[in-house]
Amino acid sequence: MSIRIQPIFTIADLEAMPDDGNRYELMEGEIYVSRAPSLTHQRVLRNLIGVFQIYLSRHRNRIGEVVPGPGVVFDEHNGVIPDLVFISRERGPVIVSGERLIGAPDLAVEILSPGAENKRRDRNIKRRVYAKFGVKEYWIIDPEKRSVDIYSLNKGRSATAFGDLDEITSFILPGFSCKVARLFEY
Repeated sequence: MSIRIQPIFTIADLEAMPDDGNRYELMEGEIYVSRAPSLTHQRVLRNLIGVFQIYLSRHRNRIGEVVPGPGVVFDEHNGVIPDLVFISRERGPVIVSGERLIGAPDLAVEILSPGAENKRRDRNIKRRVYAKFGVKEYWIIDPEKRSVDIYSLNKGRSATAFGDLDEITSFILPGFSCKVARLFEY
């Protein structure tokens, strides 16, 4: 009987990937490749950033910041590029290192790209990695279904699904709310 042994890649391997317009991420030692985001993806991201900026301005930006597309390195075998993160003022000094994050942001958001493999990666693999390394809340935004799934990863791993007519709330962002439909106005 033969066993196929797959190589385990590291952050050094990830950093050696070509600058070819693709996004390379490393999860549990495996490299994942995705193309540049679509126009719909970027419109949803723009709307989400706008919603967060309004929320943060009400708090005079004292509670934290949102950042689109930062590199997050969890360990030698896990480095990802979430579409958006929220970093609380308390976590910032602990996880910000140079031009990347070296630990779990409070909130990570992924906007699903078309394709079964992309959806499987974000719904299963990334969710496990985020939970493993202590991301408190993980949002998956699905432009096709016009929905948002929120996983509270540190609170019993609960999940809440929000549809187009629902209002999103967050246990880590006091007073935050947003109509799901607002994210898909373009």
